[in-house]
Amino acid sequence: MAKSTGKKAAAKKGAAKKVATKAAAPKKGAAKKAAAKSAAPKKGAAKKVATKAVAPKKGAAKKVATKAAAPKKAAAKKVAAKKAAFKSAAPKKLAVRSKPTVINDEALLQELFLDHLKDIYWAEKSLTKALPKMRKAATSPELQQIFEQHLTVTEGQIGRLEQVFELLGKKAQGKKCDAMEGLSKETESVISDTPKGSKTRDVGLIIAAQKVEHYEIASYGGLATLAAVMGMSEAKELLGQTLAEEKEADQLLTQLAESNINQEAAEEGEEGGSGESESEDDKSMDADEVGEGEETSKA
Repeated sequence: MAKSTGKKAAAKKGAAKKVATKAAAPKKGAAKKAAAKSAAPKKGAAKKVATKAVAPKKGAAKKVATKAAAPKKAAAKKVAAKKAAFKSAAPKKLAVRSKPTVINDEALLQELFLDHLKDIYWAEKSLTKALPKMRKAATSPELQQIFEQHLTVTEGQIGRLEQVFELLGKKAQGKKCDAMEGLSKETESVISDTPKGSKTRDVGLIIAAQKVEHYEIASYGGLATLAAVMGMSEAKELLGQTLAEEKEADQLLTQLAESNINQEAAEEGEEGGSGESESEDDKSMDADEVGEGEETSKA
């Protein structure tokens, strides 16, 4: 009885242990599961927090880098824009071409003007020496008067030329005029080849004088035109006055020749000519009397 009671008690103890073990086992499993569950969210939350913490930093870093780079890019763009604007504004280089040396045409024209001014100045000065000889050699009183009057006119023309020199700021200076020298020699030939006191000589002197006038008309006409081109209105006016006087002298000589001298010379030729041989005094129209040497000047 006692044994069976012991067995029953042992059996109850074993059953109680099993129940306790079974009751404890679920609790341990639940505890493990609960611990796992509570730990899992923490790890996930930690990851999320870490991700969130890192993510803003990366984004902020990018933004900071972008902001730092933006001014540099903008500055670079401005520099590039300025360079482009400068290139477009800068004058384009012209293609290099082979050109002659640049010449100052205005300076050359003034030099030419001055050269011809010196030429006619020398011619007028030499004419003041030739006209008295021509007047002396002439037979007709009318022709003698024309030569005498033109001498006075020529002296006035020299004065005008000197005014033109002053306008240019130059000293009045002559340069030997080959044309006038040749015309003077031709006049000498007329005097030496014709009888003194003949109308034929007068005809020859008129022709010689008109050649001189035509040369002077061409010279003063050209100078007056150049003065106008260079804007020298006062010089043009002075030269124009002389040009008008030379044209008038030429007309007077033509009128005199046509009025009676040419006809008288023709009648004189029909009669066989007359007059004395030319004396040495009448022939003397050498370079000292006709010309002024290589250069003449007025201070």
